[in-house]
Amino acid sequence: MKASLYPRHAEQNFLADLEVTPAVLMHGPRQCGKTTLAKMIGETRGYAYIDFNLPAARENARNDPDGFAASLPERVILDEVQYAPELFAALRVEIDRDRAPGRFLMTSSSNVLLLPKLDDTLAGRIALRRLHPLSQCELERVQPTFLEALFAADFRMHAVKPLLLQLAERVVTGGYPAMLEKSSARSRNAWLRNHIHAVAQRDFMSLRRIRSPDIVPKLVKLAAAQSARLLNAAGIASACGLTRPTVRDHLILLRHVFLLDHLPAGLPPLLHERAAGLVKRSKLYFGDTGLACALLAASAERLHAPQLDRTLFGQLLETFVLQELRRQAGAYRRSIRFSHYREKSGVAVDIVVGRRGQLAGIDVKASATVVPKDLRGLERLRDLAGEYFACGAVLYDGHYCLRLGDRLYAVPIRYLWETPQN
Repeated sequence: MKASLYPRHAEQNFLADLEVTPAVLMHGPRQCGKTTLAKMIGETRGYAYIDFNLPAARENARNDPDGFAASLPERVILDEVQYAPELFAALRVEIDRDRAPGRFLMTSSSNVLLLPKLDDTLAGRIALRRLHPLSQCELERVQPTFLEALFAADFRMHAVKPLLLQLAERVVTGGYPAMLEKSSARSRNAWLRNHIHAVAQRDFMSLRRIRSPDIVPKLVKLAAAQSARLLNAAGIASACGLTRPTVRDHLILLRHVFLLDHLPAGLPPLLHERAAGLVKRSKLYFGDTGLACALLAASAERLHAPQLDRTLFGQLLETFVLQELRRQAGAYRRSIRFSHYREKSGVAVDIVVGRRGQLAGIDVKASATVVPKDLRGLERLRDLAGEYFACGAVLYDGHYCLRLGDRLYAVPIRYLWETPQN
């Protein structure tokens, strides 16, 4: 099945926004499916379509933004609107003239809040939503249930088959629709090279803050190798032959075009004073494991091979889990926050998931077994959070879902996208 035909669980959020807000902006990485989803939404609702990838549309909007905005149809999709940042002020005038909901459905491959011309011109007039590459739940055509089970501590004892090589294959494939449609490593690598080039030459330049796009491919590859580690700008700077401030600036820009992600350190303010000796550095994550594996020439067989160093597989598996959780959270009805917890003593929790009044911890293990020492971080988090702690789960590729203590579980990683039968 073509990747473009998979259901997007975030669609209902976009539709709800269009019912109440004059402008809705869908932003996310290049080639994640924004245009496809926007056209699907607009097709049955009478939306016209304007593509700012086309030079004529882009130049018309930039040279005469007021006239361009005034001539727009009643309902219109403005695709890749970051290429015409001059248009935002004119759209504000049009929205203030007519605040009917659902007038403008926009897409962007960079974070428009950083565009030089945007400032706060559309504050209070626009709903901003993130679209990710396809989640495992979308690929399996099932509704996500893991986050609800996590906060309810509703993991019942079941036996399942480990995924083994299939898990590594899922990590290597990732969620980009175009990557899913490529049948060979050669075609995927060709697409990857074109993708990185487009990001460096077009999306970076739209932010108007980069002078050397030629360093981007090397920097992106180094970042892929650092995924799921504490951010080490000095190490990357040394490998690139750049200054640390330059590397930090470029890493920030890579986040703003959604190639990289970061996970802040710490706990909610209410619990922060209970913890001592916290590591405050963020963790760096790649935005999609399919891209990371292609950059690192990491095949499923290489990642799965037990005789090889499993460090890389552990990093990529943790990245895979975090991005799956983020993708599921994009369709979740409540606001979800993600962070990590680490003490200077070394006690750590890979991913802390929070919602109002609750938090949960997730550790990821690239193994088929869980031993008592794997629970140290989750036990510490439970003791700190007390009544706010909902659940702690060690995700692993084992046979059983097991309760290992008070609100602590070993959970097969396939539960991220599968609901076990009662």
